[in-house]
Amino acid sequence: MIPAFSFLAGLIFGTGLCLSGMIQQSKVLGFLDLAGRWDPSLAFVMGGAISVGLVVFSVASTRTAAGNGSDISLKRDIDRRIVTGSLIFGVGWGLSGICPGPGIALLAFGSSQAITFVVAMLAGMLIFELIGQFQDTETQDKAIEDY
Repeated sequence: MIPAFSFLAGLIFGTGLCLSGMIQQSKVLGFLDLAGRWDPSLAFVMGGAISVGLVVFSVASTRTAAGNGSDISLKRDIDRRIVTGSLIFGVGWGLSGICPGPGIALLAFGSSQAITFVVAMLAGMLIFELIGQFQDTETQDKAIEDY
């Protein structure tokens, strides 16, 4: 049952991206062009998403505290990994005009730019996992040496 609800949520999200025009690179790049013809419509979409997210995460956190919800990270530290990841995301978004959600939605239209973007995104995720595994192994080796 959960996969059906997950698929439905993704379908609704993708439909919202299409209807709002957020899969159009020109719309995203227009939002990021503060010195030129700035298009504030993306800010309204973001504001709507943030308001819904605040409510959903508030409800989810009370369910998690009661022991019947999903795991939500309680980590609130801003560390090097968060800053680096944010910078990479921002640079990629600014250069391509595509972020992960719209990139996946654009795949449905057969966009060659979306295919390139999603392949690059998956490669970045794989590199992140490999680096994480390398660092975990290095940490374990150091712990064994210290023992």
